[in-house]
Amino acid sequence: MRMSFRESAAILGISIIILLSVLFGAKAEPHLAILSSLIFVTVYAAFRGFGYETLEQHMINGIREAIKPILIMLLVGMTIAVWMMSGAVPTLLHFGLETLSATWFAPSALIITMIVSTFTGSSFTTIGTVGVALMGIAVALGVNPALAAGAIISGACFGDKMSPLSDTTNFAPGIVNVSVFDHIRFMMGTTVPAITITFILFFIFGRGNGSIDAETIGSTQQELARLFQLSPWTLLSPLLVMILALRKTPVVPTLIAGVLSGLLLTGLTQGNWNIGQWMSVIQNGLQLETENQTVASIISKGGLQSMMWSVSLVMLALAFGGVLRGIGVIDVIIEKTVSKLKRDGSIISSAALASIGVNIMAGEQYLSILLPGQAFKKIFEDRSIDLRFLSRALEDGGTLVNPLIPWGVSGAFFASTLGVPVTAYVPFAFFLLLSPFFTFLLAFIRPTKKPAQDLVA
Repeated sequence: MRMSFRESAAILGISIIILLSVLFGAKAEPHLAILSSLIFVTVYAAFRGFGYETLEQHMINGIREAIKPILIMLLVGMTIAVWMMSGAVPTLLHFGLETLSATWFAPSALIITMIVSTFTGSSFTTIGTVGVALMGIAVALGVNPALAAGAIISGACFGDKMSPLSDTTNFAPGIVNVSVFDHIRFMMGTTVPAITITFILFFIFGRGNGSIDAETIGSTQQELARLFQLSPWTLLSPLLVMILALRKTPVVPTLIAGVLSGLLLTGLTQGNWNIGQWMSVIQNGLQLETENQTVASIISKGGLQSMMWSVSLVMLALAFGGVLRGIGVIDVIIEKTVSKLKRDGSIISSAALASIGVNIMAGEQYLSILLPGQAFKKIFEDRSIDLRFLSRALEDGGTLVNPLIPWGVSGAFFASTLGVPVTAYVPFAFFLLLSPFFTFLLAFIRPTKKPAQDLVA
């Protein structure tokens, strides 16, 4: 029942055409676009001899890959709502407006999120904590939301790529038997030029950005002070989350601690012990009456419901990817591609392209590292190509591309959390765009061979 390369390519091509037609032709939500492609692939596979129970299991297997990220997304939505209610985010906004300017916002946001993500090793934690606060400051300063999101996401993903605490930083070299610290050092080749150019671009684009005058900023601060009891004590919950992250506590219990401590601080600092209201905010986000539209747009975020759009999109994308993988489409295409490669540079570039392709098809960054890593490892070894080129290609094409995919786990999460569509922030996600570019460039201009004894098994 194994499919040929031509058949697999046709299935994938038609699926992409259907997806794009529904998405851009019918101007439908991405959920319906992916669902349409999922229906096509499922029906075709059924005619091809696959039983429905088998196909259903493939969908379940695909979704199972992201149970943990989905739980994290839901908990981040709850955490944001509680931190709004407890005054933590409003406190950060109030004092952030005094220290950050519109001109320097983008490079400042980049540096702040780089530092936090490097110490926590998690772009999700960084986006869900300081990212939300920085986005609120950007709105209050009149900074282009897409530019602000691009800076925040670029910095957050820096740590996801470079921090030894990051799961993907450990996962990518683990797949191909490379030392984690060898992997990190080797990634400097693409990371240093990419982040340097990114900082310069944000400095250039940030100048002249922002259209809010001092009076408007002052009124925003006054309204925040009217609605909340602003105090450094409100920051104890975010501080607890940061400490737990630094101690390598698993993300799920860390975020639960953030929710519970935030609720306690809501009572202690805001004098609000109304448990019914707490439950409503956790479910639907904070809703306060204010005539200041800037403040309203900033504080009306979070809640379990705010993540359901993203969760449903991710589940559909993973079900689609699960079927494609289950019926062999992804494996056949990767295997055929690998067998045709001759030049070292082409092999390295194809590994990165395979990661990008799996990201697009499956929307899951771990699969985009795992599948190409397994497929390309042997050919790298047979050709005596330095395996660090492979681990770096997997990181740049997997970890950093997933946030650029609207139906990717990271892309959907970042868009929901920051309130900026993926298609809007992509042009400003400079670090995510430049890192894969340098991977392709260095594949052809840098020696690719390395003595086997220099690699750590």
